[in-house]
Amino acid sequence: MSGEQTTKFERYVEEISEDITETVKTMGCQPILFIGSGLSRRYMSAPSWDELLAHLADQCSAIDKGLGFYRQSLKSPMKIGEEFARLYQEWAWDAGSNEFPSEMFADGVDAQAYLKFKVASHLRNLTPAAASDLGSADQRAEIDALCRIKPHAVITTNYDQMLELVFPNHEPIVGQQLLKGLQLSVGEIYKIHGSIEDHESIVFTQTDYDEFSKKKKFLSAKLLTFFNEHPLIFIGYSASDPNIQSILSDIDEALPVKGGVIPNVYILEWNDTIDQEANPAREKVIPTSEGRSVRVKLIEASDFTWVFNAFAANPVLNDVNPRVLRSLIARSYNMVRHDIPTMTVEADFQMLDQAVSDSDSFAKLFGIANIGDYSAASAQYPLSATQLTRHLGGTGSYLAVSLLRKIKEETGVDIKASDNRYHRAEQVNTSTFHKYSPDMLVVLRKLHAGESYELNME
Repeated sequence: MSGEQTTKFERYVEEISEDITETVKTMGCQPILFIGSGLSRRYMSAPSWDELLAHLADQCSAIDKGLGFYRQSLKSPMKIGEEFARLYQEWAWDAGSNEFPSEMFADGVDAQAYLKFKVASHLRNLTPAAASDLGSADQRAEIDALCRIKPHAVITTNYDQMLELVFPNHEPIVGQQLLKGLQLSVGEIYKIHGSIEDHESIVFTQTDYDEFSKKKKFLSAKLLTFFNEHPLIFIGYSASDPNIQSILSDIDEALPVKGGVIPNVYILEWNDTIDQEANPAREKVIPTSEGRSVRVKLIEASDFTWVFNAFAANPVLNDVNPRVLRSLIARSYNMVRHDIPTMTVEADFQMLDQAVSDSDSFAKLFGIANIGDYSAASAQYPLSATQLTRHLGGTGSYLAVSLLRKIKEETGVDIKASDNRYHRAEQVNTSTFHKYSPDMLVVLRKLHAGESYELNME
């Protein structure tokens, strides 16, 4: 995106993409995705909370007043869910008995199970059979880019199974199962509010939320270990969503320094009014609790493809199957925790010893390709346009880009047109990222200071 025709929004895309890739590279690990109902609405026309309540009201004859009445008298969606659960139970044991399987009338079935059964049935009917059926034709590139991210983990408050289609090699962990099992894990989808695969796990009523809140501190402690070590992006949530505010409040309490922007946390918001002259805000202040607030990195887009491509731009792990890593970690965990291995491993100590002492063999043991060439290139060209500008005393990437343009005007040499001693283009998926050597910084410093400079393209 160089040259005189670069628009404000193109510069914004380039700078945000560079910031994302630098954050992922600096932290040295895959991102955590925190996904809300907005993404399910985008790709499979899932209902909003109000739309789901309206559907449930239409299905149950015992709910004989309009949704507006319940909003007016009960105020919160959770309290409306509580009342609907009571009415669904009455209906199930009367006129609606044919709507439910016979086993739901046995002793021990929770009184709120009938409402949750209908929630699960409705969302199951909306869920496509395959990832290729998600979204519109115009969203195909966007969904493909999301599939390529290979996140360390996905956390969601959604009940539907869309994410299992997008990330088929990730293992769903439903509800309070998150509090059990391994303390170190990878390649999992944490469905913290339950899932339609187990309708009784769904967190929908006031009773459910009260119970969830009691156990939330244990859940938050586990999630914070992820947030402290990984890039994190919220997708499909409004900044006013109580789920975001609650999680960010926990993160804020754990921060050693208050008030600054949290460097590894992003929130992606859809904005259909963006045009090529737009220059959206880069940060967002989100209120949390007790009058406090936090600042996170804001991304605005009408098409998420470039954002997902930036989060997928980690060639080290592009070809690693999360299922393999998860299995390997589980095996390693068992070997450490128990005196006697519980399963046969087709490897001997000589192989393991060689793998640990030799980086290439160790990478192959984990299913990761040799990254020596990539690492060497990254060391030779470590600077983005944003970092060049920072070294020159500016912010963003505009200063470096404008100086590169000036070099082209004065010498006829377009540094970004080829790979050379000053510049290297890295192609990741469909995106190109421009990286620069320390030699480039030396030239730009001279140009910026008004001194003479020479280019040696050999």
